Amino acid sequence: MLEQQKASLQLHVKQLANEAIQKSAPSAWFEVLYAEAHGDTTQIPWAKLTPHPYLQEWLTNHQPFPSGQKALVIGCGLGDDAEALAKLGFAVTAFDISPTAIAWCGERFPNSNVNYIVADLLAIPPQWHFAFDFVFECRNIQALPLNVRPDVITSVASVVAPDGTLLLINRVRETEAEPSGPPWPLSESELKQLENLGLQPIEKLVFLESEQVDVKQVRIEYRRRNMQSYTVS
Repeated sequence: MLEQQKASLQLHVKQLANEAIQKSAPSAWFEVLYAEAHGDTTQIPWAKLTPHPYLQEWLTNHQPFPSGQKALVIGCGLGDDAEALAKLGFAVTAFDISPTAIAWCGERFPNSNVNYIVADLLAIPPQWHFAFDFVFECRNIQALPLNVRPDVITSVASVVAPDGTLLLINRVRETEAEPSGPPWPLSESELKQLENLGLQPIEKLVFLESEQVDVKQVRIEYRRRNMQSYTVS
């Protein structure tokens, strides 16, 4: 029964995403999904109510962090990753395109120090450009179709400060052929775009998604080294 529920939810997500693409609003389906859930976290397939384990491992292995460093969590969902960063002394901004998700974060963490904001990855506020010492991007790029992917990747890169770190966790694919989605795993050339935007890969970990041994994912730590080769248009 549980597997049937998971399959039904995955099919529903695909339908919502494809409807949004047809309306030229590729990220609009997130709000629909969160609103439909009516507070039931089992209706949000990525809601684990705990920090991502590969974020937590990276944080544990890189402690301590200077207090007050500015961190940004992209597509923060229900807030667990943002709260993990705040506990380590980061000044955290976390955003999601879904107002329902952001309100949900407030309900879950009423005394939080995280600055939760409704914002669109495809329309980053200008004041965020090169503003964050640590940026966490987990599975947002893969949730958006290939026709907007260059803009999405550019937006992700644009918020990393000089000498700042981007920690990226996403599915990857072996070929450049367009996959069926969502999600749409990243290709090698798409990951290369981050390097072309001034982010140098420091460490790469390949792992398989739990319960889906054929789904390859990566965790890549990037550092911004060269500001001269990248300007925000």
